[in-house]
Amino acid sequence: MVASLRRLDYTQHLRKRHISPDRADPSSPLFDPERGSMYLASQGQFDEAFWLLFLSAHFGKHRKHGWLRVKEVYSGLGSGQWTWARISKDPGSFRIWLTAHAHKIGGGFSNHRKYESLRADSKKGTASVIESYVEWVGPHRSHAKMVRDLVQAGGNDPHSIFDHFYRSMKVLRFGRLGKFDFLALVGRLDLAPIEPGSAYLIGATGPLKGARLLFGGTPDANISEKVLEERLRALDAKLKVGMQVMEDSLCNWQKSPKKFIHFLG
Repeated sequence: MVASLRRLDYTQHLRKRHISPDRADPSSPLFDPERGSMYLASQGQFDEAFWLLFLSAHFGKHRKHGWLRVKEVYSGLGSGQWTWARISKDPGSFRIWLTAHAHKIGGGFSNHRKYESLRADSKKGTASVIESYVEWVGPHRSHAKMVRDLVQAGGNDPHSIFDHFYRSMKVLRFGRLGKFDFLALVGRLDLAPIEPGSAYLIGATGPLKGARLLFGGTPDANISEKVLEERLRALDAKLKVGMQVMEDSLCNWQKSPKKFIHFLG
């Protein structure tokens, strides 16, 4: 939990620091999509901030290659940057580009995204995922409009708004883990007033095993997700760490419950 809390504290620390515009520039060695998203949001480029953050969530940060795959896709490899204005206007053109350039793109997907594919001819590949994301936001709806609509539907409660985001996000290859990670990051970077009020254990693997191990003594304990969620909320009422920390720490703890290992995701 301390390790998970420190990850959240690090994000808050970044928000208070000056961020170089190079962080959002895929041609710069300083490129960092999460910091770049924060910079873009601070400059009023809300669509681009959200879009860059989504790319960071889709590809993830590779343990060895870092953000290289995000950088090379976002840059267009010299054929023109894939900005939100460009991709949302004609997502089909991205598929054509990816077909021609996939073999040149370096880096890799992160551990959480290790089953994803760059293949442009795949119905489950990156091109299809991006087309699905554009459809979710809507061709005539900005990210700001999407956020306003979901905030209005969710009311004033960050937990309820998060849930509306989670249930509305019908994006290909973004199942329970992908949606939770992406939306939790959206909230941490203050792109929307959202925060998970649940660990979303239905469909989970690591966090569900961790919760069953915690409350049942074994990862296979016969305790339903509903009961586990109730117990986690009761525990968090005492610890007050939030469900992002609860979900992350349970997932990491169950991998090595007797010896702390610093997992990087």
